[in-house]
Amino acid sequence: MGGDTGRDQRRQRSGHSALQLTIAPIKSTGNQLTCLSYNRMVVLMQAVLDHDRIFGALGDATRRDIVRRAIDGDEGVAELSEHYAMSFAAVQKHVAILERAGLVSKHRTGRRKVVRTNLEGLRVARRLLDRYEELWRERVERMNELINESPKEAD
Repeated sequence: MGGDTGRDQRRQRSGHSALQLTIAPIKSTGNQLTCLSYNRMVVLMQAVLDHDRIFGALGDATRRDIVRRAIDGDEGVAELSEHYAMSFAAVQKHVAILERAGLVSKHRTGRRKVVRTNLEGLRVARRLLDRYEELWRERVERMNELINESPKEAD
């Protein structure tokens, strides 16, 4: 572990820090099982990827319709596939994409897999859109202020 001091010093100079987590030793000899790194940048990037996954899933009209139909939570994948001019397997893939994005979940009811909309997933998307709306409203407001403050050209 003596060679890690140079890396720690570089990390401190660059402004990046990592929280080191250690798992308790197996024996009293002091040997560590493993050492995990926690990187804040990776966590932030994961949040962005989750948003990308959500909006990527909602970017398709069929998937948006599946989310809408699954709000009631009474149709299975087979019943959902009857609404679309595509194969059962294609609808199943759409549902899988929505499930990975956290927008729907499947629950087994007897032999059926019922698809239900995950409202918390939709709330995450809504909160992000609300933040973007606020950001852009502030920017447009600031641009209007700058336009109104600028000297008018004589005609």
